[in-house]
Amino acid sequence: MTFEEKTIESELIYKGAIMNLRRDKVTVLNGESYREIIEHNGGAVLAAITDEGKMVMVRQFRKPADRVVFEVPAGKIDPGEEPLAAAVRELKEETGYTAANVRFLNYFYPTVGYSEEKLYLYLCTDLTKGEASPDENEALDIEEWDVEELCKMIINGQINDAKTIIAVFMVKEELASGRLQLNKK
Repeated sequence: MTFEEKTIESELIYKGAIMNLRRDKVTVLNGESYREIIEHNGGAVLAAITDEGKMVMVRQFRKPADRVVFEVPAGKIDPGEEPLAAAVRELKEETGYTAANVRFLNYFYPTVGYSEEKLYLYLCTDLTKGEASPDENEALDIEEWDVEELCKMIINGQINDAKTIIAVFMVKEELASGRLQLNKK
């Protein structure tokens, strides 16, 4: 049986630069309980495909994982910013690419158990290469990979980032269905 929890009261525990933490008292099937919830503006995830059919990827050190992570470009949505605008901005900042075509594919919650964060996935095609301008605290290596090779890396456990796994398999489906046509040069 599905039970929809109702918020009785909410308390802000921590207010940060990119996220907040609150504690909600909620109704549950057997009475009341507490939920700790991360508030986050969300982010834009970029499945950028070159004319040669390669997917643009980045490598960067991620402190929560305490290692270099191989992933699709992505970034947070600034307060008041639309997800599409964030996608266009982040693609340029992180990779230097601009896209003539940016198409919304889907959205998802990466950690629905404790976070409100919602990620918006965009397919970026007809790319023009330019100069990347990452944030001053970002250090990124930009690479281009074949989608099928990325799928193998996911299956083999070499790619562990959830947004990247979703993006790669969504691109694979776009290609298989014919919704994404490549003009390989």
